Amino acid sequence: MCGRYVSTRSPQDLTRLFGVTDWRPDETLAPNWNVAPTDDVYAVLERTPRRNGDGGSVRRVLTPLRWGLVPSWAEDPKIGSRMINARVETVHKKPAYRRAFARRRCLLPADGFYEWTQIKDRDTGKPRKQPYFIHPTDGEVMALAGLYEYWRNPEIKNDDDPDAWLMTCTLITTEATDAAGRVHPRMPLALSPDHYDAWLDPHREDADDLRALLTQPADGHLNARPVSTAVNNTSNNSPHLLDEVTA
Repeated sequence: MCGRYVSTRSPQDLTRLFGVTDWRPDETLAPNWNVAPTDDVYAVLERTPRRNGDGGSVRRVLTPLRWGLVPSWAEDPKIGSRMINARVETVHKKPAYRRAFARRRCLLPADGFYEWTQIKDRDTGKPRKQPYFIHPTDGEVMALAGLYEYWRNPEIKNDDDPDAWLMTCTLITTEATDAAGRVHPRMPLALSPDHYDAWLDPHREDADDLRALLTQPADGHLNARPVSTAVNNTSNNSPHLLDEVTA
């Protein structure tokens, strides 16, 4: 499971890196060094606007989504807090994810992610969980493979009310490799730039073709360093969370 990550890039940087054509300045998110479930996060996706005058052309959008996917059929949106990850092995067939996998895929930009492993405390000798920050060795942004979904609030009658719709997302995880595999058995799956277009294309629905895009990174791609247990508290949010400590 991946339950925390880091996302600090500006929307201007993300629109350039991902070829985004639509972004609203009023939807700008603050840098986040401790992204937690139910937080709003940036997502890159392609969709056809509900109303436009250009014949319904697909546009690449940068938009905030709430982390924790709420299926369209869910009775209570609180279910999203338990659906922050989807396993690559089963994402195409699980009822909660299969429709989104076929039609609503996204990229979740990240600087890196946190995982925890159990170690023996130097002072007490007792076992404790040590957090690690895992990130690309080249410092480039990670494009985490994700899915998004719409949930209609039945208590709001007007479809045009902005509060009538909730947009949420989940990220896809895979078996951990590289430095991440020494910390935790699972990791978020990042796409290579040559797969962005195919992954985001809403007209591609063949499950086998889509799953072929989800490949593990080569060894040497990631680095892991121990960081402060301050990251355990979601109220802590600063660049100092990324400082290396002695485990």
